Amino acid sequence: MTIAGEENAFVYDEASGEWISAADAAKAGADEVVEVRDSVGNLLADGDQVTLIKDLTVKGAGQTLKRGTVIKSIRLTGDAQEIDCRFDGIKGLVLRAEFVRKR
Repeated sequence: MTIAGEENAFVYDEASGEWISAADAAKAGADEVVEVRDSVGNLLADGDQVTLIKDLTVKGAGQTLKRGTVIKSIRLTGDAQEIDCRFDGIKGLVLRAEFVRKR
């Protein structure tokens, strides 16, 4: 919920239960960038290529992704341990960052 005045806008912060200025809320939102790291500690970013370090059985697809499989063009989800990606024949594949290594 936002209340807009002539000069300032205020936003209700549900976490603290207080009204804060929109400028402060924007700064707080920018600070919440999640760092996603692979199994060896490399920082991952959108568009990176990763390699699987373990055979993974994909639930619902009846398929196993083998160790060494290259996954191209990953997307970060906002969770520190999950990455979203595409693979042939599997829609909506989400992998744990602990099972991949950056190429």
